[in-house]
Amino acid sequence: MAGGVSGRALHFVLKIGNRKANYDFFTQVLGMKILRHEEFEEGCKAACNGPYDGKWSKTMVGYGPEDDHFVVELTYNYAVRDYKLGNDFQGLTISDEQLWKSVSESSFPKIEDKSAGVICVESPDGYKFYFSSNYSSFENDKAGAAKECCLSVSNLEASVKYWSDFLQMTLLSKSDKEAVLTYSKDSQCYLRLKQLDEGQQIEHATAYGRIAFSVPEEQVEQIETRCKAEGHTILTPFVSLDTPGKATVRVVILADPDGHEICFVGDEGFRDLSRVQLNADNCLKEAISADKSDEWIKKMAARNADS
Repeated sequence: MAGGVSGRALHFVLKIGNRKANYDFFTQVLGMKILRHEEFEEGCKAACNGPYDGKWSKTMVGYGPEDDHFVVELTYNYAVRDYKLGNDFQGLTISDEQLWKSVSESSFPKIEDKSAGVICVESPDGYKFYFSSNYSSFENDKAGAAKECCLSVSNLEASVKYWSDFLQMTLLSKSDKEAVLTYSKDSQCYLRLKQLDEGQQIEHATAYGRIAFSVPEEQVEQIETRCKAEGHTILTPFVSLDTPGKATVRVVILADPDGHEICFVGDEGFRDLSRVQLNADNCLKEAISADKSDEWIKKMAARNADS
């Protein structure tokens, strides 16, 4: 591919079981803003909401627009309340002086390692978020507060080869246990790959997530072509996804050697699709208020128990 992959780190997808609890956590504990909220009547063609066909919603949360911030996508399936956590997603690291002060003074349960300058908090679904006070240790000073997304790997050498050679990310550092990669050293959230202890295997379970990058439109199909030629895994072949009233985006979903899902989306369409929604916070609150799925789940459980 001429010029290599021109990637931009976008977001990580997390499945959630309780929107109200997560709204409180992401806005009040993490200090993020609701950037966009969308409701869907049926499952996504690219399995954005997982292997589910029913009604679901997508909520983007973060510290700023996805044009220049790495954010979190919260997917909520109306008929699912619990997801089993695996060991695949290690967490998101956040480094910002004001946010550090806020979380350190918060009464929210946390684990603090003062010697390392790190505070860990867990979302209602068990996902980990790390606040670091070592501000000078991150060179991506233009990336906003979200500095690193960390994934577990079973074979660091094989994973580094995939992410740096095939996906053409820049390798910033590497040790026996960890490697850090990026598409832009100063302006994007880093990807940290962390070697599991010997004998451990990657467990994605049902809560598995997905990391997303954008590339110029013409590179989406080119990535798929290279993937086929080199024998790597394609989970969702090149597809165009429509969102009512918004831009159509072109997508291909891959899997790395450990099965981590990787979404590549056309940048031009995605920049239009990902514009901050001015009433996003109210849209989410209205959806939470109107959600009667708990009642439906209880009725279905009672019906199945009687049958």
